[in-house]
Amino acid sequence: MSEQWFNVGKIVNTHGVRGEVRVISKTDFAQERYETGNILYIFKEGSKEPTEVVIESHRTHKNFDLLTFKGLHSIEEVEGYKGAVLKITEDQLTELEEGEYYFHEIIGCTMYTDEGQEIGKVKEILATGANDVWVVQRKQGKDILIPYIEDIVKEIDIENKKIVITPMEGLLDE
Repeated sequence: MSEQWFNVGKIVNTHGVRGEVRVISKTDFAQERYETGNILYIFKEGSKEPTEVVIESHRTHKNFDLLTFKGLHSIEEVEGYKGAVLKITEDQLTELEEGEYYFHEIIGCTMYTDEGQEIGKVKEILATGANDVWVVQRKQGKDILIPYIEDIVKEIDIENKKIVITPMEGLLDE
């Protein structure tokens, strides 16, 4: 089975005694991904097969997503999942509207200025409240943070893994 998996988050701890787990999310659409009834797969280190779980509840607390799974209602039942990764399958991805992209489509793209100068590759996306910020790894020098806003990001070509931006003054200075 050569199924493609996509990371949703990592279970970093338990929360309370009723089977709730604390998750640091790496997903683009947490509210949709964690809807009651959705299926996730838990990948424990050293385990060959993932464990399928069904979301029973979701809430946010501080910077974490707190989840419970059907049939797992005590701290003892979920404690073994600390450090495990939550994933979904490719066919669980939903169709996005024009101009929307999944993180995995953006990460790995090469970024250029509108004048053709290569800046580097997108290595990470930080989901902030207002807009996402793309972390671009330069060939030399420090990483650069590029806000995903219309005034800066001019073209996204997923097929060719290419992004074109119009940098604000001083944005590319070291």
